[in-house]
Amino acid sequence: MRLVVALMVLVVGTGTAVAQTAPPPAAPSERQQAPLEKVIGRALTLDEAVAIALETQPTIQGRLSDYAAARYRVDQAMSPLLPQVVGGWNIGRTQNVSSVRTSTTPGGPLGNAQTVTSIQEWKENTVASVSLSQLLFDFGKTFASTEAARRLSDVAFEDIELQRQLVTLTVKESYTNINFAQRLIRVQEQALERANLNLRSAQGFFQVGTRPKSDVTRAEVDVANARVDLIRARNAERNARVALNTAMGIPAITPTQIQDNLIYRDVALDSAQLLSVALRQRPEAKQARLRVNQADALARRTVRDFFPDITGSGTYGATRSDMNEIWDITFALTWTLYDGGNRIARFKEAKANVESARSNVQATDLNISRDVEQAHINVTEANERIGAAQTAVASAQENFRLAQGRFDAGVGTILELTDAQLALTQAQNTEAQALADYQIALARLDRAVGRR
Repeated sequence: MRLVVALMVLVVGTGTAVAQTAPPPAAPSERQQAPLEKVIGRALTLDEAVAIALETQPTIQGRLSDYAAARYRVDQAMSPLLPQVVGGWNIGRTQNVSSVRTSTTPGGPLGNAQTVTSIQEWKENTVASVSLSQLLFDFGKTFASTEAARRLSDVAFEDIELQRQLVTLTVKESYTNINFAQRLIRVQEQALERANLNLRSAQGFFQVGTRPKSDVTRAEVDVANARVDLIRARNAERNARVALNTAMGIPAITPTQIQDNLIYRDVALDSAQLLSVALRQRPEAKQARLRVNQADALARRTVRDFFPDITGSGTYGATRSDMNEIWDITFALTWTLYDGGNRIARFKEAKANVESARSNVQATDLNISRDVEQAHINVTEANERIGAAQTAVASAQENFRLAQGRFDAGVGTILELTDAQLALTQAQNTEAQALADYQIALARLDRAVGRR
């Protein structure tokens, strides 16, 4: 039921009015960039890199703006419950012109008549009105629409946390990839140093005639391959640093320095407990359930469309010339009895959307369960690879030491030495890869569980 009270004043004569305009909306505050002093000249910890990203990443700022817009849509949906005030003002000028044909002689024919034109002066009419309306009862339609908008704003709020978790995961992966690349650089530098040492030994043996020229050539090939691998490792570090800077929301060319995080730490994991936490904390799970509530609110809104609309209105007016008061009070009931099945179709559509949203909750829970279990498996696998890789490194180091001794003693071949060197380099690379995969697997497990 809407009660409308209108006040109208008609002013005859010259009128003036002062128009007032609303102030323009305030410009949004600019996002403050993180000072580069926090980055340049010091080695960032992983937590510091994450904190900078959460503060400066534009995608997070975008989600915050989306949430603010969603909250304003809640206010829009609820606005019909509040008083509505409308003001209007207009001014017009009118002039009446009339012509009358009269005979020159009383009772004579009109053919001898002449036309007399009467022109009135310009008259200005000014009309000003103010209308006030208040929604009293609409069978819950506005409340249902407001509830649906509120649920959508809650979904937008979870989008903020989802984006924060994704940014955090990207920062952790990029941070670890830099350390992995730096570890590979050290491994390749050591491999290049060993290859140069072998080359000098092969050249010395060749000069004294105890080794063939093929040994020198093979050693030169090993040096060239080691240099190529070192170049690739350095390029991988640069790319990983660009990825980290981009994830933190700072210029890609920033010379970011970080601390080493390729340190093994054993973590006790309970798969059932992780899944329980994930179903409570993952933004996707919360959003799926919020969409069920939103669809249910819209379904209730379609039910209200079957009820009539009751409207009450009242009008008061007066004219300046005689101030005759005019009162008008009206109550109207409007009820659509049949609209071609449109309301019934909308109701069935809303019910189908509710069922779809509920099915999406089950699908989301299954996906979360899969993510948690796969992340748990990857952590366990990387953990096991670390121990095996460390054992392989120790064996490869001993094998290279023996091959180096045999070659220096003149009883080993260059092929045996280069194979031992390659095996050591590969074992060290595998160890670094296992440590990096373990840290990344832990980061992805945090994301699967809904933690930053």
